[in-house]
Amino acid sequence: MEGTTGTTPNGPGPQGPHPHAYGHPTAPGPGGAQEHPGHPRDGRPGSSGDDAYGYDEAATARWAPEPDKRPGRTAFQRDRARVLHSAALRRLAGKTQVVTPGTRNQAWDASPRTRLTHSLECAQVGRELGAALGCDPDLVEAACLAHDLGHPPFGHNGEVALNEVAEGCGGFEGNAQSLRLLTRIEPKRFLPADAGAPVPGGAGSDGAPVSVGLNLTRAALDAATKYPWPRGGHPTDPDSVKFGVYEDDLPVFDWIRDGAPRHRRCFEAQVMDWSDDVAYSVHDFEDGLHAGHIDPNLLLAEPERADIRRVALGRYVPADTDPEELSEAIDRLLDQDWWPHHYDGSAHAQARLKDATSQLIGRFCLAAEGATRQRYGTGRLTRYAAELVVPRATRNECAVLKAVADRYVMQRAEQAALRADQRIVVAELAEALARRAPDGLDPQFRALFDAAPDDRARGRVIVDQVASLTDASAVTLHAQLTARR
Repeated sequence: MEGTTGTTPNGPGPQGPHPHAYGHPTAPGPGGAQEHPGHPRDGRPGSSGDDAYGYDEAATARWAPEPDKRPGRTAFQRDRARVLHSAALRRLAGKTQVVTPGTRNQAWDASPRTRLTHSLECAQVGRELGAALGCDPDLVEAACLAHDLGHPPFGHNGEVALNEVAEGCGGFEGNAQSLRLLTRIEPKRFLPADAGAPVPGGAGSDGAPVSVGLNLTRAALDAATKYPWPRGGHPTDPDSVKFGVYEDDLPVFDWIRDGAPRHRRCFEAQVMDWSDDVAYSVHDFEDGLHAGHIDPNLLLAEPERADIRRVALGRYVPADTDPEELSEAIDRLLDQDWWPHHYDGSAHAQARLKDATSQLIGRFCLAAEGATRQRYGTGRLTRYAAELVVPRATRNECAVLKAVADRYVMQRAEQAALRADQRIVVAELAEALARRAPDGLDPQFRALFDAAPDDRARGRVIVDQVASLTDASAVTLHAQLTARR
């Protein structure tokens, strides 16, 4: 079963989320928003189907047509359920977000977020922001749940290591890997070899059935596509390492993007991307405080503020941003009554910190909602009918939170040694698997390796296998394979 039908955040029915669902709207931030009477919230389209949200047959089409097992559900409710019940999503529970699970501070025990909890929180933010702007909430939630599926063990550090391993087969990128999982690797639907239709990866010539992954709708796959271009195809920076599709996945990518403006993300993907930024900037900061790595009073001192500006420039904001804008963003946050100026792990401090995270999420989302509504009015905004507008000052506030977590959590001295060890694990594991393949591969990847037509395709299977592992399973498998040398 794919799961039950979705409901609104406050239960079934058309009433939608409470006006304060993002957090506390008392401080919407620069360019912030008030509620807009009459614009759609999280109501279900009812019997009129998905097109009641402005999604046509092309948007709800699937690569492999299939009947609904339970009539009455919308196409996007099915998409959401498929991602939610996928093994790839469950595996994110074993992949680090920022603070490694199981670490303990001498004063209190932290339970930091994983990639899974981050994805769930991103989905909650995205569902409500998308619904407030007229998107189908299940569609946006499905995209948010799917956005990190392709992340390998050890997060972005593992991504860098796997990109080096995969140089001979087209590189590695977490977003491109997510698309590959959704359309090929995650087993849900297969096409028979004699179906007479092209298959996502152009494979299947051996007569075996071919996986089409979760077989999501075109709109859901498009909404999960953060970088709608192949490697080296960035519209303004050909040297960018960010891309959204591997060369051998271009057939399904071209189907997804049929009729879409070149290089332009759909509106739902923009909502997903901003929800991701909001969730991880706020919650990485929260986890850093919980773990004892961040002292919020450091933001009052100029040497530390200079460090934060340095980290933010070029990484989280354009390099030509005036540093004074970032100082002003820090000051705006520090001036809020709810800002956590200290944290000692007490129940009172935990509650105050949780209120601050709610305030920050509300501030960032309401600012984007208000600015977008100001430009586009109160109608439903879907697909390519609008662009998400996030005020520059709000992006700067979000960026300084990211920079704080980067500076005081990710740049700790012990983290550099840990990351180096993790990259060695990834490289040696891939080498060991390639040397003994197909032995050592999971049954799914062994079959793909055996069917691969050339060394490039076999190399991609090795990369797919390593990328599917959790942090712990990568370490365990590495120890097993290298111990036998």
